[in-house]
Amino acid sequence: MAIIQWKPLWDTRFPSLRDEMDKMFEDFFEKVSFPSTRSDSWAPALDVSETANDVIVAVDIPGVDPKEIEISIMEDILSIKGQRKKGEDMTDEVCFRSERRFGLFQRTVQLPSDVTADNAKATYVDGVLRIVVPKTQKSAPKEIKVSIQ
Repeated sequence: MAIIQWKPLWDTRFPSLRDEMDKMFEDFFEKVSFPSTRSDSWAPALDVSETANDVIVAVDIPGVDPKEIEISIMEDILSIKGQRKKGEDMTDEVCFRSERRFGLFQRTVQLPSDVTADNAKATYVDGVLRIVVPKTQKSAPKEIKVSIQ
C-alpha cells in the first residue's frame, strides 16, 4: 500500500483561490500602511552550503551597490547588511504595482561549521553575493609512541 501525504481540503481543492486571497491581503496591508505593518527593511533570499573545506553562502541582492554591503563574521554567525536604493529614474512614473523591495536589509545566519573568518572571501557577480568561508581545520588525531624503560 502506497503512503500518500495528507493535505487539507483547502490546499487540494482551492489552491489558486487561496493564493489569490493571500495576494489580496498582502496588497491591502502594503497600501494601508498601519504602523505595525510598515517596514522599511527587507530580507533577501540566501542559500548556505558546504564543501569539505568551506562554507558557502549565496545571497540574491540584485540592484545593490557592492559599496553598500557590510559583511561580518563573529564565531559561527554571519551578518550581511546593506541597502537597495530606489532608482532616480522612477520618480516621474505612475506605479500600478510594486513588488520589488527597497531600503535597508539585514540577514544573520548561523553557519553549520566552525569557520576561520580571517580567510573569508566575497564576490558580487550578476546580483549574487557569494561568500566563501574556510572551515576550521580541527587537529587530526596524533599517535604518540610511548617507550617503556
